[in-house]
Amino acid sequence: MLVQGTGGVALFGLQIAKAHGAEVFVTSASGEKRERVRSLGADHAIDRDGWVESVYRLTADRGIDHILEIVGGAHLAQSLEAAAVGGRVSVIGVIEGYDLSAAAGQLLLKSATVQGIRVGHRRALEDLVRAVDVLKLKPVIDRSYALADVLAALDHLDRGPFGKIVIMFD
Repeated sequence: MLVQGTGGVALFGLQIAKAHGAEVFVTSASGEKRERVRSLGADHAIDRDGWVESVYRLTADRGIDHILEIVGGAHLAQSLEAAAVGGRVSVIGVIEGYDLSAAAGQLLLKSATVQGIRVGHRRALEDLVRAVDVLKLKPVIDRSYALADVLAALDHLDRGPFGKIVIMFD
């Protein structure tokens, strides 16, 4: 499984995948953040620049079975390129835009599945919460801010946190 980046969704994806025994790849532009994801259990922490080539080198040209696509936009093309034959790309983020684009050739040649992930129903949330409790997963909190500091929190979010940004309503 490959997760893109080191935000809260990506780090939960890493933890859930590891709890299910997956070999996990994580991309990040930051060397410091790549080291931190290794401490959370990532098997491979690879530079965001040239990540598709790194995936093929690390998987002996096989590709990735499941990619958690968090970037969106034209980045979907890279995810399809990195997917293994019969692989799955789960789109959960659209940081680079809601208009997804990719070459149809990759989709057709690989018989890949592209699936959108949305907020589910109440039972799905209850199942997730139960799994988090059973697996003892912990959300990674980069920093907490007071409500009065919401602009600083949003600025931090724009810079790319390692995990979640929390705003406290005290």
